[in-house]
Amino acid sequence: MSRIGKAPITIPSGVTITISKDNVVTVKGPKGELTQTVDSDITVSQEDGILSVNRPSEQKKHKALHGLYRSLLNNMVIGVTEGYKLTQELVGVGYRATNTGNTLDLVLGYSHHYVFQLPEEIKVTTSSEKGQTPKIILESIDKQLIGQVAAKIRSLRAPEPYKGKGIKFVGEVLRRKAGKSASKK
Repeated sequence: MSRIGKAPITIPSGVTITISKDNVVTVKGPKGELTQTVDSDITVSQEDGILSVNRPSEQKKHKALHGLYRSLLNNMVIGVTEGYKLTQELVGVGYRATNTGNTLDLVLGYSHHYVFQLPEEIKVTTSSEKGQTPKIILESIDKQLIGQVAAKIRSLRAPEPYKGKGIKFVGEVLRRKAGKSASKK
């Protein structure tokens, strides 16, 4: 039995969930609105402030979809109430990040700037304090979208294992390697 799929989702006050006949779930909350199409085999029901996801059989496909859609719906409920926030830092000499609205301008040690246009659903802020690494702060109600955008930004200059230079998430632990050792003669 799927432990994730069996867990009920408690609906906080101020959040309304509508389930259409063609299994499209819409979650509205104080921060916004999200929609998700659920597979036709999976049934979603709402009773007494609790959202539950059920599957028709014990097939492997149904088990996988059961946990998947429960997690997606739970992420939507958390997103419209609290929102999601990811912070990335730029480690390296001369690395800079600035933003104008939803346009992110990155200087990452290449011969050119990276100008990155973010989706409207994501709010970006940058901070550069003296003595601190520059930071990119992404905020959104959609966990999937914010993770995808953060991964794309990180891929522009992934952290390297020797000095740790690149774009990394705050709190991320990098696997470091030892450099060349001096020859012994």
